[in-house]
Amino acid sequence: MDIGPADRATRGGVGQIRGMALRRRVRLAGAALALLIGLGFGARWLHFQFTHVVLDDARVASDMVILASRVPGWVQALPVTAGDSVREGELLVQIDAREATLAVEELNARLAGIAARRAELEARLAMVDRQSASQHAAALAKLDAARSTLPAAEAERDFAEAELGRAERLIQTGAGTRQRVEMLSAALHAARQRAIAAAAEIRNAEALMALAQAAREEMQVIARQLESLGPQEREMTAARDRAALDVADRTIRMPFDGVVDRIFMDPGEYVLAGQRIIMVHSPAQIRIEANVKETDVRHFRPGSPVTVRVDAWPGQVFAGVVDRMVEAATSEFALLPSANPSGNFTRITQRLPLRVRLDPPPPPGLLRPGMLVRVTGEARG
Repeated sequence: MDIGPADRATRGGVGQIRGMALRRRVRLAGAALALLIGLGFGARWLHFQFTHVVLDDARVASDMVILASRVPGWVQALPVTAGDSVREGELLVQIDAREATLAVEELNARLAGIAARRAELEARLAMVDRQSASQHAAALAKLDAARSTLPAAEAERDFAEAELGRAERLIQTGAGTRQRVEMLSAALHAARQRAIAAAAEIRNAEALMALAQAAREEMQVIARQLESLGPQEREMTAARDRAALDVADRTIRMPFDGVVDRIFMDPGEYVLAGQRIIMVHSPAQIRIEANVKETDVRHFRPGSPVTVRVDAWPGQVFAGVVDRMVEAATSEFALLPSANPSGNFTRITQRLPLRVRLDPPPPPGLLRPGMLVRVTGEARG
């Protein structure tokens, strides 16, 4: 009896059964491994959720500086465009400064006129000083001479009067002559005239002294005129400096190394005082601003370490520190009040702003204002 083929069939069926059992065990092992991996990831995720707080409402921020014009005028030059990197001190906007420049030149000319007037008055003061000093010295010398001459003239006059008296008495007694009387009378008249002339010289010298004193008083008038030039010069200097400031304000330069974000004007347009022209920011002054739920605010305080992930740079993690926290909820800064006159109330979790400082700072230009980020911090108690 032939049974060979049946044995081979039996052996083949047993092999299939064993293969199926092996594959089943492999699938069960794979399922168990997958379940363990899933449980591990799930446990890790649950542990992360319980031990960390993630802030999705966060963005990259910077101080956006809007440069405006203090003075009105035509925009002559605007050599930059949005997106340009500009160094500190480089020209951003040039406003027409012709009229302001003319005002500065006019005030400089008036100041030069005041300087010339001061020089003239100082020269006149020096001249009057010298002239009055010389006049006073001459008058004083003349007065001294006249005063020294007057006593001699008066003594000569008195002597002549006495001689004439004696001669007249002698002629009455017959001892004198008429000729001598006439001679002594003439001498007396001459002595009197000399005394009068000496007195007149004294009065003339005193008049010259008064004239010299008047000249000295004229010096005071000139000095007052010089003093009056001081306030005028200060007033014009202030006006000149104001006009120079007006000229300087018509040239707007980059206040720091930064980037041009937006331009609101075009060359040739007329800009008003206070009208915004250009918006810039500094890439080196980047920070993270986030809004934390009031139920999670206890986990954050200044100095708390956090990690930052930027949507624009997946896989890259930035270290940061909570720099400060605002002591009011964002709803307090809303333009419209949140009054509830109807009595219906829906309780909504409020958010409080906080600021994160990246440490170490990222390379300039890597993070840009407005980028969305996620801030993660540890749940502390």
